[in-house]
Amino acid sequence: MRPDRVILNAKSPLINTPAWMALKTHFERVKKVHMVELFEQDPERFSNYSLQFNDMLLDYSKNRVTDETMQLLFDLAKQAGVEEWRDKMFVGDKINNTEGRAVLHTALRNRSEKPVFVDDENVMPLVDAELEKMKVFSDTVRNGDWIGYAGLPITNIVNIGIGGSDLGPNMVCRALEPYAHRSLRVHFVSNVDASHIEQLLRRLRPETTLFIVASKTFTTQETLTNAETAKQWFLDGAGRATEDDISKHFVAVSTNEEKVKAFGIDTKNMFRFWDWVGGRYSLWSSVGLASAIYVGMDNFIELLEGAHEMDQHFQETPLEENIPVILAMLGVWYGNFFDAESSAVLPYDHNLRMLPAYLEQADMESNGKSVDREGRQATYSTGKIIWGAEGINGQHAFYQLLHQGTRLIPTDFIASVQSHGNHDNHSQILASNFLAQTEALMKGRDIEETRQQLADANIELHKAENRLPHMIFGGNQPSNSIVIKKLTPRALGSLLAMYEHKIFVQGIVWNLNSYDQWGVELGKKLANDILDELESDEDLFEHDSSTKGLLDWFRDNLKES
Repeated sequence: MRPDRVILNAKSPLINTPAWMALKTHFERVKKVHMVELFEQDPERFSNYSLQFNDMLLDYSKNRVTDETMQLLFDLAKQAGVEEWRDKMFVGDKINNTEGRAVLHTALRNRSEKPVFVDDENVMPLVDAELEKMKVFSDTVRNGDWIGYAGLPITNIVNIGIGGSDLGPNMVCRALEPYAHRSLRVHFVSNVDASHIEQLLRRLRPETTLFIVASKTFTTQETLTNAETAKQWFLDGAGRATEDDISKHFVAVSTNEEKVKAFGIDTKNMFRFWDWVGGRYSLWSSVGLASAIYVGMDNFIELLEGAHEMDQHFQETPLEENIPVILAMLGVWYGNFFDAESSAVLPYDHNLRMLPAYLEQADMESNGKSVDREGRQATYSTGKIIWGAEGINGQHAFYQLLHQGTRLIPTDFIASVQSHGNHDNHSQILASNFLAQTEALMKGRDIEETRQQLADANIELHKAENRLPHMIFGGNQPSNSIVIKKLTPRALGSLLAMYEHKIFVQGIVWNLNSYDQWGVELGKKLANDILDELESDEDLFEHDSSTKGLLDWFRDNLKES
């Protein structure tokens, strides 16, 4: 065992708390209970295990829980200090202890008159000023008043970023497509693979394209590489354009004024955010500039309003009726007691198709930690694997595993009742599949029911007997149903804030710092070292035999390209 591992191996006190011990005992009693039994015992189970928030409904009745389970989970949340940590976050305490930072993405969408302080400074005037700057700029572009070097208005916006500077605004733009400006197209470039940006640029014209370069430090390797490629494309393809015209086609979202200016961007067109805004929580800030231009600042404000309403719900509602807390503690129940390794997010709304990818980063980068806040090795499971896809497509892909696989995979089913489309029959088919899947996962199908269905279909049982074992579903697969009346900017804001707070609660229960991401640093450092070796064609650092062999393979084949 490595020496540093021994130092870190002090056990976290979490698993010795009274609530944790009580849950372990309770789990042994209820782990084999089938949800069908729970529904038979309680005809009002839906009413007792569902909550409504504005135009959102959470039905968590299809979970392997009883009243006692939920109370013990709430006891665990209280013993972990969820309420106290929640209050610390909202008032600007530096709960990101490894970096000494406040965590105030909630301030970005604070629509009340309440001040929010960081180091004794009320940051709300800064937030409001940046929102006003975003409004002026987005209105100018949307109205056709932002003119490029050739005297033409902008028709295409390209956001160049990565991680939170890409996934968040990209997801929002796709989700709110029905609200988009009909003369504008928005594109997102994140991958440093040249194919990504080259394939996009072939479809665009320099004179009508606006680039948003989003990088807090303006040093992010992938983002700056793509930005330099875009700048060269602009200069090469624009004909009579000069370096001075870059400022008409490039703006920045950053904190590094010097590097923004050196790139050629007018710092008047630099939009700011702050170190108390984490990248994966930054879509509410100027990082959302592409979203604001695409759907309009009024709709962007509605997005903030919806998130603020969920913030208030999370702050002010008792844990027992608190939607993010309930979702978080259900996740703890399955991850830490049933040993579920993953959780699926399944939106039955095409406009939410990017939500699973967004939540993958939000959740796994936040709680994918094996060391607790005090630097002790976690001796219990922490962040789960988050994955998913559009529900209706998933039914024809991976749902087989959900229904008959050997793993317990809790799922969030998300649906919009009212579609932005114009074909009611499509909406009804979508809704029927949404409802059927959660019921099928819960109920399953036993051998007698299978035989009866075969008989009803006039299939002779002696001919189908060998098929019976393959047609049985165990059921008892847990799911949450999250239903919104219609996917509006306000509803989307509430939905996203709900998941943010769920992640926060789980981080507190597991005693993690959910707001740093040191796990990504080593890969960046090694990548820079290896880049030096690829460019110099010399061995500058020691590597294991696998990495050295791969490095040599790349070098040899790059010479031939």
